[in-house]
Amino acid sequence: MIEVLGLILPLFGLILLGFIGAKFTKQPIEALGWLNTFIIYFALPALFFKLLSKTPIEQLASWSFIFANIGITFLVFTFTFILGIINARGNIGEATIQGLAGAYGNIGYMGPALAILALGEQAAIPVAIIFCFENVMHFAIAPAMMAISGLKKQNTFQLILEIIKKIVFHPFIMATAVGVLAASIRFTPPIPIERLIDYLAQAAAPCALFAMGVTLALRPLNKTPWSLGYIVPIKLIAHPLLMYVGLSYAGNFDAKWMFAAVLLASLPTATNVFVIAQQYNVWVERASASVLITTSASVITVSVLLYGITSGNIPADLIP
Repeated sequence: MIEVLGLILPLFGLILLGFIGAKFTKQPIEALGWLNTFIIYFALPALFFKLLSKTPIEQLASWSFIFANIGITFLVFTFTFILGIINARGNIGEATIQGLAGAYGNIGYMGPALAILALGEQAAIPVAIIFCFENVMHFAIAPAMMAISGLKKQNTFQLILEIIKKIVFHPFIMATAVGVLAASIRFTPPIPIERLIDYLAQAAAPCALFAMGVTLALRPLNKTPWSLGYIVPIKLIAHPLLMYVGLSYAGNFDAKWMFAAVLLASLPTATNVFVIAQQYNVWVERASASVLITTSASVITVSVLLYGITSGNIPADLIP
């Protein structure tokens, strides 16, 4: 239990410090802009590049792992979307945001920090791979479904171009692609550049978690939609459980990859879901509530999962 507290306290402690700091200093949410810029465009990309560039290329091409992961997450999205359609009486836009709230975890901010603290630096490799492919899926789903719902009028070519641009030019995906390229040609940066990358990578997790705490503090919970009654258990319990069972049946994967995927599936709703809701002006306050409530509840659910992993009570594979 002490070992689990050693993992949980730094993780959620940084979120708590960000939350307290925002409440006491009374800074506007706009003040967070430059820190988010540092995290998204420099620190996390540096972390992904650093670890991927040092990984043998054959380890990065685990297609059975990738397809199983994507398939399970898409299944969770589809199930939540169907519940959302029923709840929203056929409103595709609202159901899409609900589907994302149930399937799109905080794999960018919390993912690398949690996986590295719990499983070691090598866990960042499956984290980066999962991040890239899941975001490709989410970035494609959101604009496509909103176009179908009629919330955003544009022709098919413009829609496809928008999706491609969001995928190709995302800093994390670009850093992952460059890291894979460096691994394939066995490129090593000059020592001064390598040290700069190390400094940026070390700052990624604490800055990301602190920023998340600030974001939660500055987005107050005005009302709790009853739809969270199914979104919260789907995101925090059903998603990681399905990921664990699905990957066990899909293949015989390395324990760190297996646990990294399950940990990422257990994470609360991503703040990006709130951003997407704002972008299309659909289900905005409820998306914010989803982020806040799932993040608060994940203190318990993620702690239980980490205890199961570190104590050995959860085997690395259901089918050895």
